[in-house]
Amino acid sequence: MSLIIFAIIAIISLVLISWVLRMVLFEGKWEYGIYFLLLFLPFYITILSVTYLATGSSLAVNAFQFLKEIVVLASVLGFVLYQKNIFEYPFRLHRVDILFLAFLTLALVFLILPLGEASLLNKALYFKNMLIPALVYFLGRNTNFSNKEIERLFKGIFIIAIAAFLVNVFEKTIDTHLQSLTGYALFNEEINEIEPTGHFGLTWTFETQAVTKRLASFFSDPLELASSVLLGFSAGLIWFLTSKRENWFFYTMVMLCSLASLFFASSRAAFLAFFIMIFYVAVIFKLYRLILSGFALVLAFIIYVLFFASEDFYYFIVDTITFENTSSMGHLVEWLLALDSMIANPLGIGLAMSGNVGSVEDELRVGGENQFLIYGVQMGWLGMILYILILAYSIKTSLKVFNRTQEIMTARIAFVAASVKFGLLLPLFTANAEVYTYVSWITWWMVGYSVHAYQRIISQKR
Repeated sequence: MSLIIFAIIAIISLVLISWVLRMVLFEGKWEYGIYFLLLFLPFYITILSVTYLATGSSLAVNAFQFLKEIVVLASVLGFVLYQKNIFEYPFRLHRVDILFLAFLTLALVFLILPLGEASLLNKALYFKNMLIPALVYFLGRNTNFSNKEIERLFKGIFIIAIAAFLVNVFEKTIDTHLQSLTGYALFNEEINEIEPTGHFGLTWTFETQAVTKRLASFFSDPLELASSVLLGFSAGLIWFLTSKRENWFFYTMVMLCSLASLFFASSRAAFLAFFIMIFYVAVIFKLYRLILSGFALVLAFIIYVLFFASEDFYYFIVDTITFENTSSMGHLVEWLLALDSMIANPLGIGLAMSGNVGSVEDELRVGGENQFLIYGVQMGWLGMILYILILAYSIKTSLKVFNRTQEIMTARIAFVAASVKFGLLLPLFTANAEVYTYVSWITWWMVGYSVHAYQRIISQKR
């Protein structure tokens, strides 16, 4: 059965990448690389797991593993090749562009300097993980899509949101994680050298404190699913708010499927991030009734916890707030270790020394459950501040585009970019969230597209 599933995956992947590379390299549609990322990244770990389960070959895994980088680099190459004169291309740098360049330059310095205990290979791999999202931003920064092409992108987001929910329902029905069927544990053990942990033979992330299942659908883990939910819900919401009333059902279904997946993932940070994002949306649209409704729901939840909840649930909430919960305490310990390193080494200790990506060796890892501190440990306070400024100006610029543009599709992209990046701020405090490539890369592309639109708006006013 695994061989049949692998054959289907291989055929679909081959067809998809052949079409994208043909459009990118031979027809000058280098922007179409985003379609491959949209349809490939959500299934990335599932594809790698099934590949290893069926073939037992690390080479076969590597062939799929680097497809995303190949497509991004091919898209950048296509951009260069199809410019009549690349040296006359009107590069007008925005604050976000400058901050990205400064951030990558700093990372390059840390790559070159003999700083830290990580090997040069691991440093190079870590730098690659920082460079590729910046290149995806660059692609969005130089993309001009028609309304039909943008609509195609959003349809992909909607389909993924609904498909993730349906897989969650399947997992719940058979009371088994999809990852238990795809060879996830074997892949982690043999390729990533991560031993299976937890009561379900996967990792501790796949279960709650009460030893109940946290589902991940076809994503790498429940935390990635929970973060990706923000993208699906935000996209469904803006189409619901800006479309004709007769089309309400489909966009409502997308939002409900996204919300349901959030419950299946059981991520406390993502739950809070979701409500923060809803509050942010309510402020943008001046939906004061929505804000009041949100406060009423929070008050109702507090009353339920205090007077009606079971004793286990009550103490689960209290322990989470007071950091006495095992998971919360783990976050706190990691933060303190990272802060201690940053105070002792304010200029950083080198790349591949913090975080939860494969290029960071366990015995060298300092901290790792806070994206801001991860960059701070490695590249010092300057690196962390640059990353914070990139996020701040990305959200601010996207919101400006949403408020000022006359193009409905551009406004939708800017809205999703701003709301999801804002909503992800809390998960960034509790996880190495930039490794969630689907939501991270797609929204960085949207930020780039929004900055490009902002430059057009400014130039039209001059």
